[in-house]
Amino acid sequence: MLKIGLTGNIGSGKSVISGIFSSLGIPVYVADDVSKKFLDAPGVKNEIIKHFGYGILTNDHEINRRSLASIVFTDEKALLLLNSILHPRIKQDFRNWAMLQKGTPYVIQEAAIIFESGFSKEYDYIIHVACPKEIAIDRVVKRDKIDSHSVMRRMQFQLDDAEKSGLADFVIRNDGSELVIPQVLAIHKQLLEIGTKRNNDVAPGTADA
Repeated sequence: MLKIGLTGNIGSGKSVISGIFSSLGIPVYVADDVSKKFLDAPGVKNEIIKHFGYGILTNDHEINRRSLASIVFTDEKALLLLNSILHPRIKQDFRNWAMLQKGTPYVIQEAAIIFESGFSKEYDYIIHVACPKEIAIDRVVKRDKIDSHSVMRRMQFQLDDAEKSGLADFVIRNDGSELVIPQVLAIHKQLLEIGTKRNNDVAPGTADA
């Protein structure tokens, strides 16, 4: 089984792309959704309170995600600290999840900062969803009802779109210049062929690492 990383900067539309892969029957692990669940885990909550204080909690004693985001997206050290708490857990959780996905040529993990976090070594191939910054900012402003400066503050912690395109094995252009579904289908075809061959090459009774 192949492990595929699907990345893209904020507003690139990577969630739309992962949804297309999912509709094709490919298991997709969304790291952002999992990280939100981890925030509710007692161990993680205690670590966050230890470093960020009780002021990070809501009246219901849950992590105030909006307040946490306002801190980490304006302070690189705070973001690195939060990532050091969450990323090892997400990495292991993805490995455990992938082992349960039997009989599929490949699985996908959708994550925004695959290259920035050092996750890139976890995958056989990486797909980057490319989108010009101006289009991405406009999308996020409309989607999240926030101002453009807030979006740009988040972007400053992500590698440049062109740099990610150069590092990726496949690039999907989601800027309106071409249809995305044919691009996804072309990549899907290649990964099916590679993944199926790998599954067939694994000897009976051995683990597919």
